[in-house]
Amino acid sequence: MTKDIRIKMCGLRTAADVATAAEVGANYVGFVFFPRSPRNVSYTDAAALALATPEGIAKVALIVDMDDAALDALVAAVPLDMLQLHGHETPERVAEIKARHGLPVMKAVGIADAEDLPQIDRYSGVADQLLVDAKPPKDAVLPGGNALAFDWSLIAGRRWALPWMLAGGLTPENAALGVARTGARQLDVSSGIESAPGIKDAARMRAFAAAVRS
Repeated sequence: MTKDIRIKMCGLRTAADVATAAEVGANYVGFVFFPRSPRNVSYTDAAALALATPEGIAKVALIVDMDDAALDALVAAVPLDMLQLHGHETPERVAEIKARHGLPVMKAVGIADAEDLPQIDRYSGVADQLLVDAKPPKDAVLPGGNALAFDWSLIAGRRWALPWMLAGGLTPENAALGVARTGARQLDVSSGIESAPGIKDAARMRAFAAAVRS
């Protein structure tokens, strides 16, 4: 693997999580604001975690179909560098959020089969980055963080006009393979570095970074 792969560690909930992410060279840390997620954090806790994040690491808020009032409150309470939209936000809504808050926006797009791929292009003109993720099952409670991977051959060799990140079921054991099969230069990991839902495992965080960059 190569050292220029960028890593986002998402769903961090404690100061120790942030410290370990920084120690292993994560480029982004993600905080989840979705009440049904085991990784959900309050605005107060997230603000403390964001302030503890070293300079140079992007602080990303994962939100799901959040309305303007809630989003205004979040942005006012937590110092953030990017918004990750993980719901059913349309391209028009992505543009609205960017204009309202002036923060870069990453749009997550779920992939299950080839019919989902055109969805990615819908956001290429409005988002700053794309997160290409596994599409959640129909009965899933969570829009992401379900420890599911999609068929990476669907995007092998594909390129888009803006930076993109591979997500969905990544672990220390398969991260290098994910890069090799898709050509991804950025990886997003959450459940794959946990000992239980919402509980980050420092050893797995270190193992993930080592697998990608060794």
